[in-house]
Amino acid sequence: MTEFGKSGNVFFHIDVNNAFLSWEALYRMRELGETEDIRELDAIVGGDISKRHGIVLAKSMSAKKYGIKTGEPVVSAKKKCPSLQSFEPHMWYYKERSLELMEVFQKYAPVVDQYSIDEAFLDMSGTYTLYGAPVAFAHKLKDEIRDTLGFTVNIGISSNRLLAKMASDFRKPDRVHTLFPDEIQEKMWPLPVEDLFYVGHSTASRLHNLGIHTIGDIAKTDFNVMESNFKSHGVVIYNFANGFDFTLEDRTEAVQKGYGNSTTIPYDIKDSEDAYHTILGLCESVCTRMRRDDVQALVLSVEIKDSNFLVKRHQRTLLSPTDVTDECYEIACELFDELWDGSPIRLIGVSANKVTDGGVRQMNLFDMDTHDKRKSLDNALDSIRDKYGSGAVKRGSFLTTDKKMDKYDR
Repeated sequence: MTEFGKSGNVFFHIDVNNAFLSWEALYRMRELGETEDIRELDAIVGGDISKRHGIVLAKSMSAKKYGIKTGEPVVSAKKKCPSLQSFEPHMWYYKERSLELMEVFQKYAPVVDQYSIDEAFLDMSGTYTLYGAPVAFAHKLKDEIRDTLGFTVNIGISSNRLLAKMASDFRKPDRVHTLFPDEIQEKMWPLPVEDLFYVGHSTASRLHNLGIHTIGDIAKTDFNVMESNFKSHGVVIYNFANGFDFTLEDRTEAVQKGYGNSTTIPYDIKDSEDAYHTILGLCESVCTRMRRDDVQALVLSVEIKDSNFLVKRHQRTLLSPTDVTDECYEIACELFDELWDGSPIRLIGVSANKVTDGGVRQMNLFDMDTHDKRKSLDNALDSIRDKYGSGAVKRGSFLTTDKKMDKYDR
């Protein structure tokens, strides 16, 4: 049998261990000169309690022993652990550490697909002659990150992205794990359904009600049962449970050529008018940045996070690329209406992807009468704001509607 890595696909999934807490610890020691490592304390990184950002973003190992969970309110966490110390995040510093990490990846990997601020997929296919056996090289890479950057990572290795990501979630921290197709039954199937990628709390509860408790149970369940009970989502998790990956595609282009913005609302949004108002602000921010870079987007997506921290996303490919605020706003509202089930909302995001050169736009018969007028209006507003400041011109809805939010993150 050919040794793994000499031929075929090889993927690493690399995930920073407790990223925000690790990076906050580095910030406080390197930038502020503190000698105490907050990773060794009963500590959390959390937002401002006075706002809806007052939730636990990361926790130390000792804080975890008190039952503190990521995503719970800081106030609740402090009740569980009276000695708990809370530190507000410094996102600019975290972004710098993330860029530093990606530079290390790009030094070795032919393809780096950044999946979030603290994780990435590395396509290492064809690198055996350069670095040797993938598992041995992964240990060297892990140690280099720890020794040079000051924080630890987990590395999962497999022949597809899904299994590599599942492997990286095994025992932490500072570990390398494999999950090859012939290891699925031994390593993945005994795990609870909650550990499977794309299975959230709601889906897990429904699976338990059907008598499905482990990933192996999902894999062995009749395909038609999964599809009839969970629709397309059931198809996805059935395939994931069997080790087949068809959705974690390479997102390198989307990461490099995407525009997005999201906002956590200081109160629960419970009606669509409030949501539309938020979406309009986000679309203005996203479209302004696209026009500044002279690009247009062909795919628009909306993301919402409800009060139970369940995240949902919905996207649409447009007939023609656009950077016009009103066009993106109308489509984003339609996506929101299709996505929202009425649950209270704490976060809304809008993203524009698959961007093209703004100088070329295919004619669209459905909007040819309005597109140029809207485009001219946006350009005029941009000129005024560039000259007199972003607050020089505001939409009437932002002035006359009684809102509870102070401002949008522009």
